[in-house]
Amino acid sequence: MQSTLIKDTTREQREEIIRRSLSGCGEGSCENCGSCSLGAGDPYKVYGPYIEGLEEISEINMRIAARRYERLG
Repeated sequence: MQSTLIKDTTREQREEIIRRSLSGCGEGSCENCGSCSLGAGDPYKVYGPYIEGLEEISEINMRIAARRYERLG
């Protein structure tokens, strides 16, 4: 499996990674990333910092998980 880290990818590759990861978003194949339910809006915007090379996917996912946890608590 190819690395998805910012240091190992180009912007174009990161766009493709996100596009493939979210290809089923809203089509009944949701994996409950929490973006929509947290009021974040368009999941492509949520992962925009990754595409731009500013924040790793894992950091974004941790932030989403923390928000979800706060809402449950």
